[in-house]
Amino acid sequence: MTTPMLKFVSVAQKQPDKRTAQARRADFAEIYEEFSPAAAGEQASRCSQCGVPFCSVHCPLGNNIPDWLMLTAEGRLEEAYEVSSATNTFPEICGRICPQDRLCEGNCVIEPGFESVTIGAVERYITDTAFENNWVKPTRPVRERTESVGIVGAGPAGLAAAERLRASGYQVHVYDRYDRVGGLMVYGIPGFKLEKEIVARRHALLEESGVTFHLGQGVGSGEGDLSFAELRSRHQAVLIATGVYKSREIGGPGAGLAGIERALDYLTASNRRSLGDTLPDDAQALDAKGKNVVVLGGGDTAMDCVRTAIRQGAKSVKCLYRRDKANMPGSAREVKNAEEEGVEFVWLSAPEAFLGDDHVTGVRATRMKLGLPDATGRQSVEPLEGSSFTLDADLVIAALGFDPEPLPQLWGQPDLAVSRWGTLKVGHDSFMTTLPGVFAAGDIVRGASLVVWAIRDGRDAAERIHQWIETHVTAQAVAEQG
Repeated sequence: MTTPMLKFVSVAQKQPDKRTAQARRADFAEIYEEFSPAAAGEQASRCSQCGVPFCSVHCPLGNNIPDWLMLTAEGRLEEAYEVSSATNTFPEICGRICPQDRLCEGNCVIEPGFESVTIGAVERYITDTAFENNWVKPTRPVRERTESVGIVGAGPAGLAAAERLRASGYQVHVYDRYDRVGGLMVYGIPGFKLEKEIVARRHALLEESGVTFHLGQGVGSGEGDLSFAELRSRHQAVLIATGVYKSREIGGPGAGLAGIERALDYLTASNRRSLGDTLPDDAQALDAKGKNVVVLGGGDTAMDCVRTAIRQGAKSVKCLYRRDKANMPGSAREVKNAEEEGVEFVWLSAPEAFLGDDHVTGVRATRMKLGLPDATGRQSVEPLEGSSFTLDADLVIAALGFDPEPLPQLWGQPDLAVSRWGTLKVGHDSFMTTLPGVFAAGDIVRGASLVVWAIRDGRDAAERIHQWIETHVTAQAVAEQG
């Protein structure tokens, strides 16, 4: 059989069709249509099957992308799913929210002019097809183990670790302070990028696999919280996968005015509305309907905010970013989607002050210029003297990134060492913190990063936990019996 590949010379790159911008503005449904089987196979056939697949090299999970593209082109979708899921715990999620333009697709070796292979959309198509055909099965360990592992955080790192540990037979308990599984995948990422039933489907599968979830269960010293000492006493090992939720604050005159909100608070309120939750009174203001909205920042969270404001019926939506479009840290694809939907980008501009008496009415900003590269190689930014201007604003959303919460203080664990950035210190290879038997993975170690990196860290941490239990816990039990 001749493999139907290397068709990039005769078949143009094509993403799945997008719904019209007008239709997208009216709801929070995902913006991309489904690939048809023929279209998915045709796009997969463009892969050049190169000797050194840079798509795999630049994928944090090392996905065997050329293999499952070839299987898709040949119509062997069940096998394609087996290959895809071997390295990725949640391929249908990564296919939707990974910035492929910066990772796999951005490093495709096909020459410019022919355009890269469409990878993310095919990855999503493979796994969605697998779910539709009941090929996705719960994890069933070969044998059950008596040891248990407690995981704090039901985000991508915690869930990836839970699945891997369950596959090894451990009794896995996941604790999360929120009432749903998924972390920022549910409360931070809008439905137009990741519909919530996609995450709920994985939650159900993990429960069917035997993972026990303790939702609405905080860890710490607050009312109703589980103490960290009690958590450790329940399990042979603990994995901290809490993520980073502390929003970076905006400074400057007027920064304390009402109407200046944190991005995560705003996105969480929007997602809860979409999920049908009743919001507390203080969250009712987190709605852009009829307002002039200014979002500060240039990352993917800022793109989520501006596109959410559009869907809520804002009067105007502007994104204020101190660098230019070429230096945006967010996905270029997301910027394009935002522009199509009516977001106005104000490049090379930074806020100076916030205007208003009790409630914000405007943002005074100054024009910026790019200077010489700094120590990181990124161009510095400098204000242009006398270039101030004012933007009307009834709602200002600060999307300036996230920092870790002070876990040693919150949990009463002074021996839990942190870096100068407040992230947890772990052994480079062991994933273990300075507390024996306590491991950490994901953003709480790495800092705010991508879901795909959290999945990678969770899988790797699960392997190290298994090795540690085998070496220390199991060996000690055998010695005591002897």
